[in-house]
Amino acid sequence: MFNDELIQNYIQPLLPLPTALQPSGKLKEKVKCVLFDVYGTLFISGSGDISIARQESQKAEELKNLLLKFEIQKDPGFVLENFFTAINTEHETQKTKGIDFPEVEIDAIWMRVLGKNNLEHARAFAMEFELMVNPPYPMPNLENTLSACRELNMLMGIISNAQFYTPYLFRWFLGSEPVDLGFHSNLMFFSYRLGYAKPSHYMFQLAAEKLQQMHISKEAVLYIGNDMLNDIFPARSVGFQTALFAGDARSLRLREDDPECKNLSADLVITDLKQIIDHIRRKI
Repeated sequence: MFNDELIQNYIQPLLPLPTALQPSGKLKEKVKCVLFDVYGTLFISGSGDISIARQESQKAEELKNLLLKFEIQKDPGFVLENFFTAINTEHETQKTKGIDFPEVEIDAIWMRVLGKNNLEHARAFAMEFELMVNPPYPMPNLENTLSACRELNMLMGIISNAQFYTPYLFRWFLGSEPVDLGFHSNLMFFSYRLGYAKPSHYMFQLAAEKLQQMHISKEAVLYIGNDMLNDIFPARSVGFQTALFAGDARSLRLREDDPECKNLSADLVITDLKQIIDHIRRKI
């Protein structure tokens, strides 16, 4: 599905945009497990997050061409409006079931919007649409950081808002599946699989429970993300140590006006992924 020609049509090298923050802080305890966010932390996100914002989707001509490519005879504006309406409707439905921050399965949404009862077709369209509105690229030192974690025999996992195409980023840019890069198969928590999105605590609580079964205390877990509300707040709430990734202005979310973040701080602030390794080694 993620073929070379498709990627080359959409992906161009991206560099992170500097932020005003400087590296700071220190770890409280020795770290045995590192959990990562994906968009805006491991990968540069063209729109700053996996969420497809309306202002990032006003690419009418590109969308028109994409619809023609998939032989869909619908107006781009009509498709976009139905797309966002379908997401909002699904969110409201799930909230009535007690889910605080619902997540959709974007392939199912596109099947509904495009009127095509074909999962493979919907997934191909969804992936190309995401690449169009939100091109990704690896953060500097991503591969070296993962390699260093493996050398330190560090458990690694993921807690991220994501869709079915998110794991493909690792395969394309790093040439391997997440498990082959060192991510534990039982420690990958993707929102689309679970129906809950950050800042819900749900995925973090599941991770804490799974790690407890693996005899890893919550204090020995370091969670790294770029968003004070979506990442640092729920990670801190379940007892993980936290690192705010402030390496790219596109995705850094300080949320200073949010009441949950008003008096919140991360244990670490990092501006380059490799800085994590130095902190971990100091506690060995």
